[in-house]
Amino acid sequence: MYRFLLSRRWVITLLIALLLIPTTIRLGFWQLHRHEARVARNELIAQALTGRPVPFDTLSGSPGFTVPKDLTWRTVTATGEYDPAHEFVVRKRTGSGGDKIGYFVVTPLRLSDGKGSVLVNRGWVASGGSATEYPQVPAAPGGEVTLTGRLRADETAAGSGIRDRAGLPDRQFNLISTEQQAGETGATLLGGYLELTATTPAPADQPELLPEPNHSDIGPHMAYAVQWWLFTAMIPVGFWVMVRREAKDRAKEAAEAEVEQESVPA
Repeated sequence: MYRFLLSRRWVITLLIALLLIPTTIRLGFWQLHRHEARVARNELIAQALTGRPVPFDTLSGSPGFTVPKDLTWRTVTATGEYDPAHEFVVRKRTGSGGDKIGYFVVTPLRLSDGKGSVLVNRGWVASGGSATEYPQVPAAPGGEVTLTGRLRADETAAGSGIRDRAGLPDRQFNLISTEQQAGETGATLLGGYLELTATTPAPADQPELLPEPNHSDIGPHMAYAVQWWLFTAMIPVGFWVMVRREAKDRAKEAAEAEVEQESVPA
């Protein structure tokens, strides 16, 4: 009854099914690992944001320091005076709404303890005029200020996917990079930068502060993993349904042929 399974077509179909099963299982685990990584990332961000603020230079105490993942988004403080002469903007960045393109405003802060300067992303401004002109930016507060913000790692072309193109207008850049700015200005810049959340004393006007990173969305990866595993279970079921259907069709054809033969006169 099932001798047809030895035919070339059915052997190929069986081999394809056998290859699909481990493939879909692996794809399910791949999505599961992405889900677990997303959950771990969210937990890490949540812990960093709710941790007790610490001075910036206790985490990044030297130029060229690379901020590790477990310190990214950590709440930090810094006290000093802004250096508006070396302020710059970062092109093609979106505001909190995510629907408008503008600039990040980055101003160095000379630390009061004399250890160097810290790049401070003071927030976002809209691009009002020509892209070749420096945008209108609220002036950085004068005098000594105390800042609170989130510790961020220097941006790189490889990590951000943003091409660091040369030949941009004066004081406009594509990335926030302490190494790049130290080369431009000659200042001593501690590695990493501060993403501003509050200033004391509070300024009368300032760029739009950046929102906290979303650390509640776990994404669709777990659902995708379940879908792949359900598909894995459906492969043998589907194959068996096809086999049974083929067997019934062949049995029906054989019965009809037998009836025709019996109806033929001897």
